[in-house]
Amino acid sequence: MDFYAFIATVVGGAIARVRRLSAPTSGAFGAAPTIPQAREQGIMTLKMPSAKGWAPGQTPVAAKGLAVNAFATGLDHPRWIEVLPNGDVLVAEASQVPSVADSFYKKAQQATMRRAKALGVSADRITLLRDADRDGTAEERHTFASGLSQPFGMALHEGTFYVGNTDGIVAYEYADGVTALTGTGRRLVDFKPGGHWTRSLLLSPDRTKLYAGVGSLTNIADEGMETEDGRAAIWELDLASGAARIFASGLRNPVGLAWEPNTGVLWTVVNERDGLGDETPPDYLTSVEDGGFYGWPFCYWDRIVDHRVPQDPAKVASALTPDYALGGHTASLGLCWVPAGTLPGFPDGMAIGQHGSWNRSTLSGYKLVFVPFEGGRPSGPPRDILSGFLAPDESVSYGRPVGVTIGPDGRSLLMADDVGDVVWRVCAA
Repeated sequence: MDFYAFIATVVGGAIARVRRLSAPTSGAFGAAPTIPQAREQGIMTLKMPSAKGWAPGQTPVAAKGLAVNAFATGLDHPRWIEVLPNGDVLVAEASQVPSVADSFYKKAQQATMRRAKALGVSADRITLLRDADRDGTAEERHTFASGLSQPFGMALHEGTFYVGNTDGIVAYEYADGVTALTGTGRRLVDFKPGGHWTRSLLLSPDRTKLYAGVGSLTNIADEGMETEDGRAAIWELDLASGAARIFASGLRNPVGLAWEPNTGVLWTVVNERDGLGDETPPDYLTSVEDGGFYGWPFCYWDRIVDHRVPQDPAKVASALTPDYALGGHTASLGLCWVPAGTLPGFPDGMAIGQHGSWNRSTLSGYKLVFVPFEGGRPSGPPRDILSGFLAPDESVSYGRPVGVTIGPDGRSLLMADDVGDVVWRVCAA
């Protein structure tokens, strides 16, 4: 452990222990969450478990009636998954890379993130996994694309394969069954890199548009709103004309995107701001309106003003309230619509990969959870699908959930684990 990691562990642990004494005992969940009053932190709580990985034979804990197995192991920070029509599974392998650490706190933060395997050298690769015998474990592995720029989201439509790099969307020619892309690709949209670097992609139901989640550069526009131009938003790209526009804004870090098929409404999971307390404000799952503004950085949830930010009263007045709180700092990243019957005992709903917290005194997230839906809306509390990613004493993590999608057979889920370097498969026991 280097000097900065040691200091971060000692000092960060002491701060976390003190703040735990006044932390709320229940999470902010649901459509009408109880959100504690903000307590501005002069020094943010910095607490992350050390990355340990899985011992041989060790797996996450599956909910009753479910089973889990490793679909693929030995990957390099797998983050996002795309299943192709022929059943091949693509995995984007990428990581956050260090920025300039110009303060003691940033140096300590980066040292802590390295220890937690949340910062490092990015593989910048998409790997193709093929389960030819359909036994739930991939036997073949191919480098589908390399030399990318922190790839994340992926989509395929009519012979064109789209990649969401941190600096923009790139399109490649694709032929059914190929195990590698060729050519350099065509740049369709430019995004500002850095900060919240992930760029999820989702095709519209009619396959005419492509949506992309673009997170903010900073926590609360700390470097001014000009640096955040085009960020903290969901973008829409018209595939026929190439025209791109911001579809919705004020979303600090919208990562997973999914359609609720019965209503045709777009939903996303959003990582909210840091430095105001364990449960303040909660991350959330929300429907997304065309032209909607969701508050960041001026306010959160039901127009609660963040007094650390120079205010714009008109923007606050226009802010929409999210639909469903997921608890503070859960780092909800993955999102997938799960039709009833995909997993036994689970109705229609959304599966959410919760990567896990760093800015709270008691850790949260570190699970794959399920939120049931009825009538196009969340209809009940979250249920665990997979847990056991975090040691009981919170000292180490065996894995951290990220992207989630329905498996090629339609009766399983695949989930990327970027600490365990595994793609897990969940199905009926």
